[in-house]
Amino acid sequence: MINASNVALSYGKRVIFKDVNIKFTPGNCYGLIGANGAGKSTFLKILAGDIEPDKGEISKGKKQRIAVLNQDQFAFDEETVFNTVIMGHKKLYKVMAEREAIYAKSEFTQEDGIRSGELEAEFGEMNGYEAESEAAVLLSGLGISEEMSSKKMKELEGGDKVRVLLAQALFGNPDILLLDEPTNHLDLQSIAWLEDFLSRFQNTVIIVSHDRHFLNQVCTHMADIDYGKIQVYVGNYDFWYEASRLHFRQKETESKKAEAKAKELKEFIQRFSSNASKAKQATSRKKLLEKLTIEDMPISSRKYPYIVFQPERPCGDVILEINGLSKTIDGVQMFKDLTLTVNKGDKIAFVGMNSLAKTTLFQILAGEIEPDGGSFRWGVTINSAYFPKENSDYFDNDELDLISWLGQFAPENSDQSFLRGFLGKMLFSGEEAMKKTSVLSGGEKVRCMLSKMMLSSANALILDEPTNHLDLESITALNDGLMSYSEVVLFSSHDHQFISTLANRIVELKPDGFIDEMMGFDDYLSKSKIDFGENSLMENQAA
Repeated sequence: MINASNVALSYGKRVIFKDVNIKFTPGNCYGLIGANGAGKSTFLKILAGDIEPDKGEISKGKKQRIAVLNQDQFAFDEETVFNTVIMGHKKLYKVMAEREAIYAKSEFTQEDGIRSGELEAEFGEMNGYEAESEAAVLLSGLGISEEMSSKKMKELEGGDKVRVLLAQALFGNPDILLLDEPTNHLDLQSIAWLEDFLSRFQNTVIIVSHDRHFLNQVCTHMADIDYGKIQVYVGNYDFWYEASRLHFRQKETESKKAEAKAKELKEFIQRFSSNASKAKQATSRKKLLEKLTIEDMPISSRKYPYIVFQPERPCGDVILEINGLSKTIDGVQMFKDLTLTVNKGDKIAFVGMNSLAKTTLFQILAGEIEPDGGSFRWGVTINSAYFPKENSDYFDNDELDLISWLGQFAPENSDQSFLRGFLGKMLFSGEEAMKKTSVLSGGEKVRCMLSKMMLSSANALILDEPTNHLDLESITALNDGLMSYSEVVLFSSHDHQFISTLANRIVELKPDGFIDEMMGFDDYLSKSKIDFGENSLMENQAA
């Protein structure tokens, strides 16, 4: 259990939150949500003791251990993968290191014997004898092979480092577990494993995540940071979404009723205050008006971009034909003999073990690279727009402001008000539209790229991991925008809910072939698990 009592934090005049009083209890998993910049990660750091609040205090049980998902991928570069995991339990790791140092001595003194006995007792109390097997289970569940456990962290790719750091946080059954974006860099198999792990975890968990499906699967409560406070809702993300909207509508209705009543009283007072026969009633209404409290509607920190893709024309009969397409990169087969025909209304999610395979396919279809073999043909009526996973090439001119940047992709003679309108839809209003591209965050760059796509009026969209870097509000807006889009979408994503609500066709890319199914994502997961056994998407997917 961990408590926040009267916690407040401000940066200058900006209040992040004030008078926060929350008790996080064992057996529950809390999803900490809020707009970008609302203070989610900051609050986790306060709970972990890494940041001191302006006032208030954090308390927990004396012997309770807090584990935190480390965000520094380079902090353990000189350690082995195995040691990095064990270091999640600092006290156990210290005992292990001292124990190994004593047993490594060539001469064993009486003092060493006494000390080793003490260490063995401590080691046993902390379940040290199960540490190696526990670490192996955690690493395996998160997709780190056994042979990698002896490697140094600096030898691992960035995504694998994140997995090891997640195993480190989970290791040793911590009393309080603080996870900031734990599903980043995880494939569907690893996310499913983590969901199962957390559903069985008996202690306290507090999570920041932009993955709606993950929050729905694991959370028992939602802690919502908004309006300068944190309010806890019982239930998962979907329950919070509906409950918070209902609460807002109720407040809005109450406010409108109070405003209407005040207007009615004012009009009566103004009309009859000088009328002797009505003076008593006017005085009575004046007292009522003085007692009437009209609360200003609080301003939410949440902002939803307006994402609407409007094709200039519908697709013709021929959209995209792919025949025998193959590609190998650095000796690794991305896909082979890929053959498929894209139909009207198709919203195809490309999934598979190798995320680079999907990116490579999209780059070929966008004309950025050539295939090794095979061919593809877009129909003459098709105007396609491409959203790349890596967008840095589009922002190589640091001196451009956003209006000038978007102007590069706009129709000729587009004036500033037209461009500002598109930027405003993506939350770059007023002076925000004059920001330099050099200061944009990852999420802001994604919103710029979506503005560019909206300007294209394309009737075929190719999107490679479009939800990366976006907050929950922007993901929801993009999800809704693509669901209402009437034409063709080819996309990849790690976001389960994004895929399951959008895709009506699944294409799984494999090194030696592909699977093409006309069905939704959840149906495909169920079918692949039954039909393909060990080769199932849920067991091997790295979408």
